[in-house]
Amino acid sequence: MKFSYKFSNLLGSVYRKGNILFSPDGNSVISPVGNRVSIFDLKNNHSETLPIESNTNITCIALSPDGVTLILVNEEGDALLCSLLSRTVIHTYKFHRPINCIQFSPDGKKFAATRDNMVQVFHAPGKTKEFNPFVLYRTFYGAYDETVCIDWTTDSRAFCVGSKDMTTRVYGTEPYNNLIVNSIGGHNGAVVGAFFEKDSLNVYIASRSGHLSVWKCDTELDGLTPYTKPKMETDAKLVSDNEEESEKKEQEDVTKNPIKTEEQIKYRKLAKHSYKESLGEGARVSKLTSVAFQKDTHILVSGFKDGSFYLHELPDFNLIHSLSISDQTISSVAFNKTGDWIALACSGLGQLLVWEWQSETYVLKQQGHFNNISCLSYSPDGQFIATGGEDGKVKLWNTSSGFCFVTFNEHLGGVTGVTFTQNGQVVLSSSLDGTVRAFDLNRYRNFRTFTSPRPAQFSCITVDNSGDIVCAGGMDTFEIFVWSMQTGRLIEVLAGHEGPVSSLSFSSNKALLASGSWDKTVKLWDVFESKGAKETIVLSSDVLAVRFRPDGNELAVSTLDSQISFWDPANVVQTHSIEGRHDLGYSRKEGDKITAKKSAAGKAFMTVCYSADGKCLLAAGQSKSVCIYSVPDQLLVKKFDISCNMSFDGMEEYLDRKKMTEWGSLSLVDQGEGDRNGHSISLPGVKKGDMSSRHWKPEVRVVSIQFSPTGRAWAAATTEGLMIYSLDSSMVFDPFDLDIEVTPNSTRKALAKGEYSTALILSFKLNEMKLKQEVLEHIPVSSVEVIVENLPDIYVDKLLVFLATQIENTTHIEFYLLWVNRILMIHGLKLKQRSQRIISCVRTLQKNVNRKYEDIGKICDHNKYSIDYILALSQCKRKHAPPSDGEGEGGDSDSVMEGVDELDSSDEDFMTNLMEKVT
Repeated sequence: MKFSYKFSNLLGSVYRKGNILFSPDGNSVISPVGNRVSIFDLKNNHSETLPIESNTNITCIALSPDGVTLILVNEEGDALLCSLLSRTVIHTYKFHRPINCIQFSPDGKKFAATRDNMVQVFHAPGKTKEFNPFVLYRTFYGAYDETVCIDWTTDSRAFCVGSKDMTTRVYGTEPYNNLIVNSIGGHNGAVVGAFFEKDSLNVYIASRSGHLSVWKCDTELDGLTPYTKPKMETDAKLVSDNEEESEKKEQEDVTKNPIKTEEQIKYRKLAKHSYKESLGEGARVSKLTSVAFQKDTHILVSGFKDGSFYLHELPDFNLIHSLSISDQTISSVAFNKTGDWIALACSGLGQLLVWEWQSETYVLKQQGHFNNISCLSYSPDGQFIATGGEDGKVKLWNTSSGFCFVTFNEHLGGVTGVTFTQNGQVVLSSSLDGTVRAFDLNRYRNFRTFTSPRPAQFSCITVDNSGDIVCAGGMDTFEIFVWSMQTGRLIEVLAGHEGPVSSLSFSSNKALLASGSWDKTVKLWDVFESKGAKETIVLSSDVLAVRFRPDGNELAVSTLDSQISFWDPANVVQTHSIEGRHDLGYSRKEGDKITAKKSAAGKAFMTVCYSADGKCLLAAGQSKSVCIYSVPDQLLVKKFDISCNMSFDGMEEYLDRKKMTEWGSLSLVDQGEGDRNGHSISLPGVKKGDMSSRHWKPEVRVVSIQFSPTGRAWAAATTEGLMIYSLDSSMVFDPFDLDIEVTPNSTRKALAKGEYSTALILSFKLNEMKLKQEVLEHIPVSSVEVIVENLPDIYVDKLLVFLATQIENTTHIEFYLLWVNRILMIHGLKLKQRSQRIISCVRTLQKNVNRKYEDIGKICDHNKYSIDYILALSQCKRKHAPPSDGEGEGGDSDSVMEGVDELDSSDEDFMTNLMEKVT
């Protein structure tokens, strides 16, 4: 088994804090998610999380106009310069202060960043021949409070900066005679957004108090004159021999004839609009939190603290739309290039929406779990992941697209466990609300609800291989409840535990149920035969997790003392054990009074999972580490750190001495007032602030973990979200049975001679993906059956694995399916005998074939409806068109068909051109 797993995607969380952006083409949304950045491709229905991590949460991002360079700034003021082509960090820069806004100029030559009460303008990376990408061009001062927003003119010659001191200042990028700095006031609240009109110096300013002012400039954009040094008259100095006399003459000349400077540009207020007045009488408007302006269409979108947003047309401030998406604050809004789509982000709910305002429809509507994810489960084919959260919701995620496609919110309490049935058509979930619910994945509805005779909180759930028996463990009743899926009735109640049931697992080869409890025992039950426990395993500490190996011949048990023990369920004998206390790693929370080594004594593996082949075990718990153990060798093979985000608690082994004072750690002192959005909430009797406000940091942990049935990926439910790690085999040279004669040249020579079997075996010995693809696609279809018949068994398995992975991305679908068909028909019986070894490969094949079937089905349906429409349209045209002289009834259709024949079917716009010809 390979262990080159790398982070591939982040699901379960789509937005945390900061500003969101559209790509220059307007087809993708870039969203900061904690200390990472996700890109949502709206055109191809795909999401991707960049393999880039910051030390703390990202607060603002900026994208260059060419869409190549991305700048990320975190809470500490550290900037990361990233390339979207290579997906890597090119350079880091420390501002040493929090940054509220950063933005590139439209020409891409500069970018500006707001830092404290000033604005720093840098040369854009790659535009000047400097080794250091961050070259400071100029610093602009003038504000009396924090600067919060920036906007550039369309020609990048000037920019305006809004501040919390209720003023907006207009600066010239280059020195100008008629523009040094122009300060604009007129608001009674902090400025949220300030925007230039297209090709103009006119400014729109929106304030937190819910007012928008329109300011007209008396100078056009091309009226800015570059700065020229004044010419001083020096004739007197040359003529006079006496220096004192010359100085006096100079002063007299200057006072008599002062230097004529150009008048500075001036702004005049045209109007001041109120959001409250635009909505009509009796309307209530909350505080304005975010605003964006589309310069081409003159549309302004405004987001408010109460979750509502409004669209206005400027400069008349005509209301176009008003809509509410939630009751939480809208943190950021953005327009795409054409102005048709609006992206809205809500940090309180972790919500990201893309709304098409003209048709009033959602292009994208994604939301993570409001609270932490508590459990996860892969579907049998590895195509979907089900997650349950403390918010009582069950969400299903598509592993290929990265999007959540259905949410079930029937539970009234936190979800404690989710699982799929073996056919993948039903998802079961247990909850603290005392119910177990079954959801149909065809109709997306809750079709079964299982309850206990007396109220009980369920802590875990499992289902047998047939999907007929559902079991759930009680947290407060210490019992295990068994239901029938067909009837929905309670079959049996298994009693015997003396503590809460923490975990359940069904064996795959017989009807054996294992249950772990806090009473330090694991009980094995035969659900169909006897009512009492078949066997009882007594352990030294509380049981946290139990899991059967995929073949059902081994049981892994994780306990509170960080031990993982392995048992033979048939003979109830312990085979071996793993001590994992030191593998979890040492970490210390900010409020801990003890060292990291002492606190490690209370940590344990909360969740364990076998790999698809059963040779390895994945374990994780109350730390940032995920461990992969080799079960036969009882050794730690690899350890993954899921995050380096210092915004989480429990990341450091030693506390920072810079934060230590004689009265304790500075991190325990709450320096800010108000809630997490920065708004102070006053208690009754308190004049200023809220004496009960607290600042807390979430603790890093892994609550659930599972291998994909295909064996090529594993998922972890963490504080950060649902993290997917997958095998990266592209950069690994991993030959099989290599000798001196096995080379790419010898493989190609055998292929050229027509020795296809030899060439295929040589390519699999080298195990290079491109070479295997080249050899396979050069083999004629007529030789496929002969080659498959004579292929050794060991290469049959490798060929099947290769075909299963290639079907996902290949365009030669029929050719590859022909190979799969021949292998299954000829070697089917032998493959069935070693099914346990190739089960992950077969699941990968099933997943990719199903996905191709769905994709091609959609294309065929679309083409079918388009052709039906074209035929109906041509018939209507033929009925209404008068017959021309000398032409029969078929003349019109013949001319149409002649035009159709001229079209190139390989053209991307074939369907559009075809419809134009017909119509």
